[in-house]
Amino acid sequence: MTPSPHTVSSATPPSPTASAAPALQAIVWTDTAREQRFHTWFKSLQSGFSLEPATLGLASADASFRRYFRVQSDRGSLVIMDAPPDKENCKPFVDIAALLNHAGLRAPKILAWDEADGFMLLTDLGTRTMMQTIDPAKPPLDLYLHAVDTLVQWQLASAPGVLPPYDEALLRRELELFPEWYIARHRNFTLDAPMRKTLDDTFALLIQNNLSWPSVYVHRDFMPRNLMVPDLAEIPSKADPRYLGVLDFQDAVYGPITYDIASLMRDAFLTWEEDFCLDVTIRYWEKARKAGLPVGEDFGEFYRGVEWMGLQRHLKIAGIFARLTLRDGKPKYLADTPRFIDYIRSTCSRYIQLKPLLRLVEKVEGIEVPNVFAFGRS
Repeated sequence: MTPSPHTVSSATPPSPTASAAPALQAIVWTDTAREQRFHTWFKSLQSGFSLEPATLGLASADASFRRYFRVQSDRGSLVIMDAPPDKENCKPFVDIAALLNHAGLRAPKILAWDEADGFMLLTDLGTRTMMQTIDPAKPPLDLYLHAVDTLVQWQLASAPGVLPPYDEALLRRELELFPEWYIARHRNFTLDAPMRKTLDDTFALLIQNNLSWPSVYVHRDFMPRNLMVPDLAEIPSKADPRYLGVLDFQDAVYGPITYDIASLMRDAFLTWEEDFCLDVTIRYWEKARKAGLPVGEDFGEFYRGVEWMGLQRHLKIAGIFARLTLRDGKPKYLADTPRFIDYIRSTCSRYIQLKPLLRLVEKVEGIEVPNVFAFGRS
């Protein structure tokens, strides 16, 4: 997965760009040949876009090989993506940005792209994320309803055969990150055969349940860190579905309609009380149903689907954050894993089919519970 100009995907932690202060840092190059090619490209655009070289600076450097710069122009602030083509594929970013803009949503527009060298000039959606504007002590219902409107509009644009499928193979690869990176490598815990069977059986249940839901466009990291709040002058009406800008979309797929609302309300970096999550999910379901999206006629059944999809997501993220620590030397992201484990335990505790996974996770975490289950038995 690869990051957008402001944040990154579910496979990597959020980029600092969206949450950083506007002050820019000096750009440091380790490859002098690439630095030379960049300046040649930059100069070729300078007059056409009235770029101001003195304002060019580093806006973010994140977990991927991409970096983002900001520069002032006669159009205001613009973003430059620096993505070495031997390490990053920018084609999905370009294609999905076009899909979002065609759907009437606010996403970066590509103004210039040197595909051979991996430099891209983009419109700038600003520096204020929805996350930045939130008071953690007071959930902002209005902003979440804007997010719901944005999500519904994105899903209404869905068509099969455009984005890669979120299929069984991909779901299984994501789930396997949990035992490989979180359990075995981070926790240094060895699964015995019955425990491995518990995982296999639970993963099969999750995949079957998640794939039973109709497919739409899935952003895959639809949450406040990836939604941009505009300056008041930019959007004339809060009723405009383009009120929130959308970032971190390059890993979008065609998959279960339950995924993005689970991502929004079971955030990897922010936790709300269950009644608020339920309220927003109900409002999403009502709007989606009214719009003709395939969310079903039974909200209870839909909410179960959202919870099971969210469980898959949090097992994956726990594995990803462990991998970022152990493989990529980025230990700060494991600070959020207690949130994922709480989500996992909370969901598993509500469904009898998931109780074996609950006991396994508690054993891995060293949480003492009565031994009422034998691993691998139904």
